[in-house]
Amino acid sequence: MVRAAVWIGTKPSISSNSKKYHPGLGLLVIFSLISASSAGCKKAELPRIAPSKIHAITRELADAARSSAPSGSDIRVGLQASSASPDSTDHLDINLLSNGPDSATRSQIAKIQQSLGAVATRNGLTEQPSDSREGILFFYLKAGVPTHAIHIHIGSRLSQQSGSPPGSSSTARLAIILDDLGSDSSAAEAIFALPYPLTISVLPHHEHSVEIANKARSRGYQVLLHIPMQSVANERPEAQELHPGMSAEAVSNLVDQFLQEIPGVVGVNNHQGSQATSDSDLMSELMPVLRDRHLFYVDSRTTAATVAYDTAQRAGVPSSFRNVPFLDDVAEVAAVRKQLELALRGAREKGEAIAIGHPHPATLRALREVLPKAQTQGVRLVFASELVH
Repeated sequence: MVRAAVWIGTKPSISSNSKKYHPGLGLLVIFSLISASSAGCKKAELPRIAPSKIHAITRELADAARSSAPSGSDIRVGLQASSASPDSTDHLDINLLSNGPDSATRSQIAKIQQSLGAVATRNGLTEQPSDSREGILFFYLKAGVPTHAIHIHIGSRLSQQSGSPPGSSSTARLAIILDDLGSDSSAAEAIFALPYPLTISVLPHHEHSVEIANKARSRGYQVLLHIPMQSVANERPEAQELHPGMSAEAVSNLVDQFLQEIPGVVGVNNHQGSQATSDSDLMSELMPVLRDRHLFYVDSRTTAATVAYDTAQRAGVPSSFRNVPFLDDVAEVAAVRKQLELALRGAREKGEAIAIGHPHPATLRALREVLPKAQTQGVRLVFASELVH
C-alpha cells in the first residue's frame, strides 16, 4: 500500500560576476533582509506536489518491486494520496512468498529494497524505517513529510509435502476486520499486541478515534473508515450517519467530514446500515464519492436486502463483502472460537473470505488461540485490501 504527500521548494542562487552598481540593488538587498527576518518569525510553507505526481512515483516503485521480487509474489498498490487528505500517503504492499532458507529470503528482501531505493533516490525521497509485527515496514519522505508507506510481508508456501492438511489450499486467504474502534484505547492496544495483519475499522467522532487510527497506521495495520449508516432496528445511532433521502451533495460533504476526522484510511465498511445499504438511491450517491477518493468498499452485509456491493461494482469501486458469519454475535470465547474455525474453513472452500468481529475481550482471546493455527491449515491472513476486486 502506498500513500503520499510531498513538499517542493526552490533554493535561490546569487551571482556576483558583475561589479557594476545596479540601480535598485540596495532596495533588493533591504527587501531580502526583511524577508529573511520575517521568515524567522513565520515558518515558510512549501507546496505539496500534486497527488498525480505521487501516484506516478508509486507506479515506478511497483514496477521496480515486480522486476526484483521472486516469481509468485503478490504486489498491491494503493493510490491513496489525496488533496482532500493532506496527511495521506500512497501504499505499496509486497507479499513475498518464500519457502527457502532465511539467508535466501534476506537476499530477496535486500534486492527489492535496493530496487525501490533507486526509484526513491531518483525522485528525491528519503527512507524512514518503522515497526511492524508482520514483515518489514518503512516510509519514504520528501522534505520530512511521508509520501509512501512500503510494507513487505513475509509468508511461506504450504504444500502437501510440507505437511499442510489434506484438501487445504496454499492460496486461501482470510481478512479479519475488527469494527467499532474509537472509544476504547485499551481495546486497540490489545489488538496491536496480536502479531497478524488485521484490518482496523474506526468510527468517526469518538474520543480516541484519531489516536487509534494514527497508532494503527504507524504500527503497520490497515485502517478503514467505519462509516455510520442508518439501521432498521432500534440499534443506537451515531450522532451523524448516512440515511435514505440525502442529496448527493449532503452525502459527499458528510463523507469528507468523516475523512477529515480520520485521514489516511484506505477503504470503508458500513457501521450498522441495514436501512441505508438496502436503499439503492443512497448507495448510488455514495459510491462515486468513494471512487473519486480512491477508497474501496467492504459491505458488512448487516441485511440480506443490501444492494451496496452490487452498486459499488457498477460504479467501478473496488469492493468485496463479508462472506462468512460474524465472529462474535455471541461474545463468548467458545462461540467466537467456533466462528473463527468456520471462517478458516470458509476461506479454504471459497479461496478467500472476509470475516468481521469486534474488540470484545472474548473475541481477542479467541483470536490469540485460533490464529496461530491458520497457516498450518493452509490459510494466509491478509489485509482487506487484498480481497477487493
